[in-house]
Amino acid sequence: MPAPSRVALLGAGHIGQTIARLLGDSGDYWVTVFDKNPAALARIAGRHVSTRLVDTEDGMALLAALLQAPGGGAHDTVVNALPYHLAVATATVALQAGCHYFDLTEDVAATRAIKQLAAGAATAFMPQCGLAPGFIGIVAQHLARGFEVLHDVKMRVGALPAFPTNALKYNLTWSVDGLINEYCHPCEAIRDGQRLDLLALEGLEHFSLDGTEYEAFNTSGGLGTLCETLAGRVRTLDYKSVRYPGHQALMKMLLEDLQLKDDPQTLKDILRKSVPGTMQDVVLVFVTVSGLKRGQLLQEVFARKIFADRSEGAPLSAIQITTAAGVCAAVDLLRDGKLPASGFIRQEQVELPAFLANRFGAAYQQSRQVESIG
Repeated sequence: MPAPSRVALLGAGHIGQTIARLLGDSGDYWVTVFDKNPAALARIAGRHVSTRLVDTEDGMALLAALLQAPGGGAHDTVVNALPYHLAVATATVALQAGCHYFDLTEDVAATRAIKQLAAGAATAFMPQCGLAPGFIGIVAQHLARGFEVLHDVKMRVGALPAFPTNALKYNLTWSVDGLINEYCHPCEAIRDGQRLDLLALEGLEHFSLDGTEYEAFNTSGGLGTLCETLAGRVRTLDYKSVRYPGHQALMKMLLEDLQLKDDPQTLKDILRKSVPGTMQDVVLVFVTVSGLKRGQLLQEVFARKIFADRSEGAPLSAIQITTAAGVCAAVDLLRDGKLPASGFIRQEQVELPAFLANRFGAAYQQSRQVESIG
């Protein structure tokens, strides 16, 4: 049996807590959770999990911590669950420490910078290991491989409250920083075979799923690196976030009419103060791919709903389950030799069957398949 991998997990928030529990309880990882917030670290618990108070924004302090794993030696792997704006700096420190690097960022610019860092690296660098980007790209590439000629690839994801009650029809289920980032930045896409940037919050569409009405619109980052991977092969490729009807119009009012796009910190403060979080959420995932198979024009659909775990002992929200499953499966697949051991790794390099068969990725396999899309 190989010795447990020594993982430095940066960030003790809701997602970090779940990652620590999953990796530590597996018995194959010794996890040290770094955070600068003692109260957050105090909530961390799990088998083979320890905590360490470190200013994760201090590069020198972080490097020293990475080089001192419990029991001696350095950490093998960095899992970054910090806010997206720290991704590049953290990846740089991981490179200096000789660690493999994984994160959850949806930020396009950060991913491009990490790709440059990874060029020639002796260790693996795999950003965007969450839900979207992350699992959604693995699904899209899996379906796309089955077509001789690709026409359209449409990716839709929603992390939604199970019981919406406010005018936004939304509760905070994940990072407010990440939410505003995806609402404010350009959205990569392919139209008529040409790569281009679309405006966030545009491209509004409506659909029904299991008898519930939804809307979807352009948001940034969800495609991951698929624009580059499928360039020259697909006619149309886009990603949209799913919300309940009416959400997009109110966000446009806040961001554009009230000009809070130019003052994102104020908007974040408003949302944190006025929009409650929830553990009672649902994640929608669906991808449609059309094109030619054996000379026939066909469409294939992958559609799932993942629900929160309401168990009294250790409840988990759907976004905790899906995000943590994504990055833990990626770490596990690398450990098992099913991913390259060095350089930049795209999400779509992961084989969907291998992901779903993984002990962590199985969280998506255990979800309920959606019966119909209208």
